[in-house]
Amino acid sequence: MRVQHWFAPVVARFRTANPYAVDSALAALVLFAVSLQWLFPDEGGDPLSWQGWLLGAGTAVPLVWRRAAPFATAWVVSAATPAMAVYHSPPPDVMYGGLVVLYTVAARCLPWQRRLMLAGWLAGVSVVMQHKEHAQPFEYAFHLLSLLCAYGFGSLARVQRAYTAALEDRARRLERERAADTARAMAQERARIARDMHDILAHAVSLMVVQAEAGPVVVRSDPERAEAAFDAIAGAGRDAMAQLRRILGVLKEEQRDGSSGHRPQPGVAALPGLVHQVGESAGLRVELRTVGQPRPLPPDTEVAVYRVVQEALTNTVKHAHASAATVELDWTEDELVLTVTDDGRGPAGTVGGHGLIGLRERAAACGGTAETGRGPDGGFRVVVRLPVATDRQAALG
Repeated sequence: MRVQHWFAPVVARFRTANPYAVDSALAALVLFAVSLQWLFPDEGGDPLSWQGWLLGAGTAVPLVWRRAAPFATAWVVSAATPAMAVYHSPPPDVMYGGLVVLYTVAARCLPWQRRLMLAGWLAGVSVVMQHKEHAQPFEYAFHLLSLLCAYGFGSLARVQRAYTAALEDRARRLERERAADTARAMAQERARIARDMHDILAHAVSLMVVQAEAGPVVVRSDPERAEAAFDAIAGAGRDAMAQLRRILGVLKEEQRDGSSGHRPQPGVAALPGLVHQVGESAGLRVELRTVGQPRPLPPDTEVAVYRVVQEALTNTVKHAHASAATVELDWTEDELVLTVTDDGRGPAGTVGGHGLIGLRERAAACGGTAETGRGPDGGFRVVVRLPVATDRQAALG
């Protein structure tokens, strides 16, 4: 572990160093290895000459450009190495430059270049050793295996680099996808909050406007009814403020450790209160009917049911000039069919404004559908079909 701890920073610094500086140092090291026979001439019996040293330098100096032009560098070294061997003053003891260029070619060149250079080096070394060196069998094995090992290490480096590049590309793609998912989730959340605020404000303001218009008419003739109208205005305002605080409190993350006590978003259970509030505030007869056995709904569908009824009744109060409305919940095993009808004058068209568009978006977000238009007996009708929770979802919920 200590060796790895010490070695890792060295490798990281080596990889991030200037390539020309690293390759220049490598070329100098190979040139030093080639020059050992001149530095210690008594160690061997081979003849020495300055022409031989220049040929040896030809196998080392081109390594400075091994990354910028790997195939060209390989050709230069491939020409200088057999020339040095044929000149024989001195012959190369170890093909240092050849090992480096084979590694480089295997790591950086095209497939046909790799195959050509490997085959050329294996054949060239075998021919030179046979006709010039008269080498022993073990020398064949040493030189050929050295070349194969250098080529193999280069291939491993190429595969590792490709694998690292693939991982980095995948990480970048995942980061982009994560950023896109985050942006999409934020946009969806903003749209949901906008729909909620539209429904809350449109409902409350519609009830307040209706009561405010009725208040001055009855303030002298029926003070008690006028007082009830103003109480309804105040109640609608308080309810709207409470729901807005709940939504904005979630945005501001005010609820921490469960200490703020925000109530959950309203759902199916809150529909009787909504129906009663609309009937009391707007003077509209609203009937709530339930058909079938109620079934569990996903949390977002619970909120959608309440908001759909709220938006439909708000449209009835604002636009329909109706005297009565009916809210019907038809429960089946697979879906809840929610129908809101009124006896008003009916719509001018079937497209609707922002409220009806948001209604359709709510239904689609929960996997359901919404239809709006003229009812069979006149007036306006909203029909929304929403899926109910499966037994597994109900158990998890």
